[in-house]
Amino acid sequence: MQGFGIHASMWTMNWDRDGAEQAIAGATKRNLDFIEIPLGDAPSVDAGHTRELLGRNRLRAVCSLVLPEEAWASRRPDAAIQHLEIAIDKAAEMGAEALTGVTYGGTNERTGSPPTQAEYDNITRALAAAARRAKSRGIQLGVEAVNRYESHLVNSAEQAVAMVERIGMDNMFVHLDTFHMNIEEKGAANGILVARDHLKYMHLSESDRGTPGAGNVPWDSIFVALSAIGFRGALTLESFVSMPPEMAGDISTWRPVARDEEEVMGIGLSFLRGKAAQYGLHDLGA
Repeated sequence: MQGFGIHASMWTMNWDRDGAEQAIAGATKRNLDFIEIPLGDAPSVDAGHTRELLGRNRLRAVCSLVLPEEAWASRRPDAAIQHLEIAIDKAAEMGAEALTGVTYGGTNERTGSPPTQAEYDNITRALAAAARRAKSRGIQLGVEAVNRYESHLVNSAEQAVAMVERIGMDNMFVHLDTFHMNIEEKGAANGILVARDHLKYMHLSESDRGTPGAGNVPWDSIFVALSAIGFRGALTLESFVSMPPEMAGDISTWRPVARDEEEVMGIGLSFLRGKAAQYGLHDLGA
């Protein structure tokens, strides 16, 4: 799980045959190493079709998800286990390397109170079971820290590390996102340093989720820190320039975040690759 990738949301959030063909063609055109596949409806995905497309285009894959409310691990760990195991099996069938994202809950999950020990115990039970299933299928399992407006459970690198270490499975990793870090961390570099032993996956997203380099994310600090820890994981451009209107409420995206795909990919991707090369992450910046 190494190199530069792209979240398929640049083209689609519906991973049907048409969506898969469009997104994989787009990622291949930009000479990316892998694509992040959203598993909003894992049972409906044609795994064989996706696996064939990935192989034909020599493209690797990582899958991601957010748990639906009926499977939030903090409240319904058994439902979460079932949901995650289905997604893990589908990821393995597609030939993906990992399943990551908000694997412990939702992006509109807030109780109005601080997280409780009971909530964390439920999450631990669900993720431990999922990690065991993932290991049996050759899949790595990630925990993404998201900001306080999306979840009250895992907001910082420190909390993500604590969850991964509490479970103690060697196929689990921390997933950080510059959009969320820009809100939650006491200096973006500090989050990377805290997570260094477990950090394998980075979402590179601007402060408005638009074009990297055109907002407030401290990119030099991000890449200095990645270089300092010898990061050799996956860097994934995530922009919601093409987010469908019906999903706006999930991530509170109420207006266009960039002009079009060409702006994000032509300018933003080049910017990020340049930063990777500038700070010595040569294998990731090619």
